[in-house]
This record gives sequence, C-alpha cells and structure tokens, in this order.
Amino acid sequence: MFERFTNDARETVVRARREAMEFGREPIGTHHLLLALASPEAGLAHEVLRGAGLDERRIRAELVRLAGAPKRPLGAEDAAALRTIGIDLDSVLSRIEESFGTDALRTIGDVPPEETLRRRSHRVGRFTPRARKVVELALREAIRLRDRQIGSEHLLLGLIREGDGLACRILVDSGIQPGDLRTAVLARRERAA
Repeated sequence: MFERFTNDARETVVRARREAMEFGREPIGTHHLLLALASPEAGLAHEVLRGAGLDERRIRAELVRLAGAPKRPLGAEDAAALRTIGIDLDSVLSRIEESFGTDALRTIGDVPPEETLRRRSHRVGRFTPRARKVVELALREAIRLRDRQIGSEHLLLGLIREGDGLACRILVDSGIQPGDLRTAVLARRERAA
C-alpha cells in the first residue's frame, strides 16, 4: 500500500516512526501520526492543522500531559551524575544519533530477531491497531475522493474518521471538532485543485 503514498505521506510515516522512537520506541500510534502531520513537511495536512490552531509544540505538550514525558535511555539521575563531571548527556545522545542514526541506542532486546544480523532495518515500523486503522481509512478516503495516491490529507482524514485514538483526544481537548477539521481539509483540497 505504501507505494501509493505521495512523498508527503511517506515522509509523514517516517516522521511518525521517529516520533515513536523518541517517545520510548513504542509502536507508531495515532498521536505519533498527528505529530508528524503537524510538521511543515506534511503539506496540506499541516496547513489545515495550523489553521485550526494546532502545531507540533502544542501537540507535544498535550502528549506529555496525557501520556507522560518521552522515555530516555538514561534517567535524570544519570544525567545529573554525568553533569557533575562535566558531561552534558543531551549533547552526547544527540551526537550519537547524528553520527550513527536514530536506532543507535536501541538495545538488542529492542531489535526484532530478524534484524539482528543486518546493519540497517528497512522496516517502516510497527503500528498500533488504531494507527493501522488510520492508514486503512486513509486508503478508503483516497478511493472515495477518487484520488490515485494517498496524501497527508488522506492520513488526516483517516485519523479523524478513526475517532477514538489519543490523537482525536488531543484534537477534542484542544477545542477542535473533528467534523470541522474534516470540512477544512476538504475545502483546502478544493482550493488546491
């Protein structure tokens, strides 16, 4: 199915995977997709979310409020201990990821068995059942709208249509009605055509 995705939609899924890893290497959830859709690179979906008053910073704040802060490989006490000897843990971690990639700090237990003998994984990432449903609904939205490819706007429509995940809770808690957001996506699509 991913071969039918536009570049924006592919980048959105890749970005959602990065967000999932940053939040503790969990499967990609609806909230990770929402965060990725709020990124400027998500095109039309980003524009609609921004128009509704929702940006990455606000979504992150809501995620921390609802689900807690992202997990780190080392805890706050570790960071404090390293700081006493002049080591900034955040800069060390960012340099490691910059040099070796975002998966560099995964432990062997985090790596699926089929990947342990390969240098790089080509897996897109695991999805929660709700996030998988969002992708399926995005395909249905593209078919309903008679589009040949699935774009970021279809992912946003799928997210709205799924209606029960953490992403929808963030939308509603932010005062955004899913029906109004859907109308905005369709109207923005019309203007773009």
